Amino acid sequence: MGAFGWPHLLIILAVILLLFGAAKLPALAKSVGQSARVFKGEMKAMKDDDVSAAPAPPATPTVTSDAAAPADTSASSGGSADAKP
Repeated sequence: MGAFGWPHLLIILAVILLLFGAAKLPALAKSVGQSARVFKGEMKAMKDDDVSAAPAPPATPTVTSDAAAPADTSASSGGSADAKP
């Protein structure tokens, strides 16, 4: 835990006991537990939203063959295939 040890934690616990009193500690613990449960649920929901919102992997592009392309393109430009320039 680094700089905090058992003596420090006991002092913090004693201060909390003095501030809130022994009667309110169970309600405080219940409230902290419910808050942690809600926080955990919200974090899980955020992770689920991130996964569902992630873009799908791109589809592999289809490669067209050059053999399917027309061999003579001069006919499409308005000239005849037999005419010489």
